[in-house]
Amino acid sequence: MAREKRISVDNYAVAAVPRLGWSGWARWFWRQVTSMRVALILLLMLALAAIPGSVLPQWPQDAAATRAFIEGNEFWGPVLDVSGFLDVFGSPWFTAIYLLLFASLIGCIIPRTGAHYRALRAPVSPAPRSLARYAERRTLSVPDAQAAMDAAAAMLRPEPRWWGAVTGYRVRVDHRQGGDGPELALTADKGHVREIGNLLFHVSLVGILMAVAMGSVLMHRGQAIIVEGRSFTNAVVAYDSFEAGALFDPASLSPFTLTFDSLDSRFDTDGRPRSFQANVTLTEPGLAPWSTDIQVNRPLQVDGGKIYLQGNGYAPDFTVRDSDGNIAFAGPVPFLPQDSFYTSDGVVKIPDVTSGPQLGIKATLLPTAIMDIDGPRSVHPDPANPVIFFSVYTGDLGLDRGIPQNVYILDESEMNPVHDAAGDVAIVAIALGDTVDLPDGLGTVTWETLPRFVALDLRADPSLPWLLVFSILSLLGLGLSLFGSRRRLWLVAPAASGTTVVTGAAYAPLYDETLGTRLHQVLDAVATKEQA
Repeated sequence: MAREKRISVDNYAVAAVPRLGWSGWARWFWRQVTSMRVALILLLMLALAAIPGSVLPQWPQDAAATRAFIEGNEFWGPVLDVSGFLDVFGSPWFTAIYLLLFASLIGCIIPRTGAHYRALRAPVSPAPRSLARYAERRTLSVPDAQAAMDAAAAMLRPEPRWWGAVTGYRVRVDHRQGGDGPELALTADKGHVREIGNLLFHVSLVGILMAVAMGSVLMHRGQAIIVEGRSFTNAVVAYDSFEAGALFDPASLSPFTLTFDSLDSRFDTDGRPRSFQANVTLTEPGLAPWSTDIQVNRPLQVDGGKIYLQGNGYAPDFTVRDSDGNIAFAGPVPFLPQDSFYTSDGVVKIPDVTSGPQLGIKATLLPTAIMDIDGPRSVHPDPANPVIFFSVYTGDLGLDRGIPQNVYILDESEMNPVHDAAGDVAIVAIALGDTVDLPDGLGTVTWETLPRFVALDLRADPSLPWLLVFSILSLLGLGLSLFGSRRRLWLVAPAASGTTVVTGAAYAPLYDETLGTRLHQVLDAVATKEQA
């Protein structure tokens, strides 16, 4: 029992005010959380809280960009990081809003479902004593009042199908004593589909929240770059970058193998892209290899996810020999496109030099190179006249420090560029198939071939089918709640034999413009039945 506290006001009255206690405060808090007002506020807060996740760089999506943002904003960067704005969807405050909204919806749905079920089970209310106050009213003379009521009831009762029980009228016919004697009164009630739609919308919204939560802990996504002629095996260690939910099991990955055979690319004469198609060979466990393709916006469906074509470019194949003539590096190196003409930058890191310092090469590829007053540039993405300009660096590449490096960036902190006789950074040009000497007798570089590469993105989210289902159900529920109308229709007639007058009236919200038409349809059907 709650304790009481007595309060005296100017000695005129003494009031006993009960103390709420922990249980009272818990009930008060639960009522606030489950109110519709708080649910709408939480929904708005969730939408506002998600905005920083799409504006600011996020650790789970792009750690490098997030780190650069923090370094570039000495004050706001660390503040936003500590407060969770750089990992919005994993922050405690976003999770708190999410869970409160979830609890609010559950708290709204359960009691309303029970109340609606009891309302459906409750008998239809009897017709009012007088229909004079209803604006939508009409009278009709019939030869038999009982037959008229039977005809109206047969028309209004639901069809013998499941949707009829949901969308039809509930009908009640009473024999009662009126002001002028016995009379028949018919009541038809319709409109519970509106509340069903409302409940369906809220249940679907809970389903969407649960699906999103499930997807965040079970999803996985990985990016990989594959050079033409090479293969990729679906394993965590094979991806260039990989992210997954907290409950994802790496052992659940299907061990398929994907071989990149060729890339079909089409460009207009001005260099605008027309189409890209990556021709691949897919080998799945227990199945024979088969050839297929991946196109932009047409992913390849594999066991556990879809593979999207995210990008492509050139991967020049080099052979680098050191000053002793030994092969220090051999293989293709992906160059990242910088413009629409596929002017691409790349880095070759050469740590295995038998004598002398380690080597690094910063290079720029021009697929269709020309020379004009602005210097060398590319005028088309196709390799009509491929040329690479590069500079050489010597020193320590920093690969032995145990700190991960970006393969597309050369760490110049302990590297020095090689200069020419004029004291400028030496720039060397090489054409496809040529071999050139490195400055200062550091060795040679041979440009063997110019294969293509593709950037693939595998995404697997088991929640997507559930999100689709609950989204469709939420739209269906919203449509029912918006367009379902609560209608009540009454027919009253004296119970005397012979010709009598049936008075009909109807009531519905103001936006229901078809109410009068429905009343006329019922009375017209009664008149037709009587004439037959």
